[in-house]
Amino acid sequence: MEDRIIIKGNKDGLNAVINMDKFGDFQDMLDALSSRLEKGKKFYKGCTLKITTDLKLINERQSIKLKEKLFEDFQIKDCIFEDASEKKNKVFTGVYEGRTKFIRKTVRSGQVIQYNGNLVIIGDVNPGSEVEASGNIIVLGKLRGYVKAGVGGNERAIVAAFLLQPDILQIAHLITRAPEDNLKPSYPEVAKIKEGSIIVEPYIPDKYI
Repeated sequence: MEDRIIIKGNKDGLNAVINMDKFGDFQDMLDALSSRLEKGKKFYKGCTLKITTDLKLINERQSIKLKEKLFEDFQIKDCIFEDASEKKNKVFTGVYEGRTKFIRKTVRSGQVIQYNGNLVIIGDVNPGSEVEASGNIIVLGKLRGYVKAGVGGNERAIVAAFLLQPDILQIAHLITRAPEDNLKPSYPEVAKIKEGSIIVEPYIPDKYI
């Protein structure tokens, strides 16, 4: 039943795609949405949430009730409604989808790179730097420092690098630290979320496209 509500990151914040046909009534949907958001409550504070659904099935009174619930219980900054039948913009769900920014230099200690989209860095990311994106992060070099992909809740985002050695790695709401041992693989790796945890595996051509 997870396909009733799909929550993903987009260039503006979060996007909740709601299939109203799979709910008994409006209250059933509201309870299910609250349950989904409760899991990452502290990460949604101050963000913009776009609701994509069949607007013919939600009246004005219900839309006001939905907004009040989001504002009061989850401290959502803004709520935007989008008719599913007119939806044109894609959310970030793959390596090449959505807006992508290329950084053609080494990111040095103390630098902070942020982008609402995918980031491709042609160079190294040095310790003491911070890189974050609402989509995927691809580094054609050594990736160290603090890296955050899927900012806004996109659990399908990935982090890939020729040498994946971040001090701290975050995808959506999950965070992990680098192991303390000195054994560092010398081949490209990809980090992603699988079954509620961040896993790191060797890069296999054609697997992530």
